[in-house]
Amino acid sequence: MTGIVTLLTDFGTRDHFASVMKGVMMSINPNIRIIDISHDVAKYDVEAAAYTLLCAYKWFPEGTIHVVVVDPGVGTKRRGLVVKSRNYLFVGPDNGVLIPAARRDGLEKVFEIKNEKLTLGKISTTFHGRDIFAPVAAWLSKGAPLDTVGPPLSKYEELALLKPCKIIGRTIECNVIHIDGFGNVVFNIEPQDVNKVGLRHGDHVEVIFPTTTVKARLQPSYGYVKSGEPVLVINSEEFLELAIREGNAARKYGIRRGDPAFIKL
Repeated sequence: MTGIVTLLTDFGTRDHFASVMKGVMMSINPNIRIIDISHDVAKYDVEAAAYTLLCAYKWFPEGTIHVVVVDPGVGTKRRGLVVKSRNYLFVGPDNGVLIPAARRDGLEKVFEIKNEKLTLGKISTTFHGRDIFAPVAAWLSKGAPLDTVGPPLSKYEELALLKPCKIIGRTIECNVIHIDGFGNVVFNIEPQDVNKVGLRHGDHVEVIFPTTTVKARLQPSYGYVKSGEPVLVINSEEFLELAIREGNAARKYGIRRGDPAFIKL
């Protein structure tokens, strides 16, 4: 382990929650290094957190432990997990938030958190980030063996929104998985999918939504079209997105996350 732990939550910075998690981890491992990915995920938005983690996890050194606490099911029977991928560990609730990033890196094993010796003595029903996930991550950062966390699992929650797209001939059936702060519309389409349908830079494409159809070209970046024009690009995290140069595609076309779409040459 590198001793690096990241935090991704919907806690914000107004309250004490994020800092308390850091305090717990530092009390267990004074040499730990904690990096905030974000504490501004929309409240209870598991899918947004999963996409953020998917975009961020790989830019950290191998061996980093990623802790995610966006957990509307806290205090219920939902399980706590440690997920091992090829290069990282992920700690958080069993609500699907960890799995897309772990799968992209090469998911290897999933463990249910059961060992009370790795958690705080008294477990709150409303703050598992402090009482379970933070201490487990800290002990792992000190070298605690994975098989001491708890039993391995073969079944766990996954998010339908971030599952792979479908290719039918030269059409890609997909979903809107994210809308960023610029109003760019991100699909669950990766470069290999684009290649499978033979889509190349400069090609004309129809993007068919339930309520509208947008005609655009695939281009290397936004600057290849005029201001106010739509464009398709492969974004920095290697997902296909629909944008409007110097505009807001989601607002203009009335698109929301989760909307189905067809990309048709």
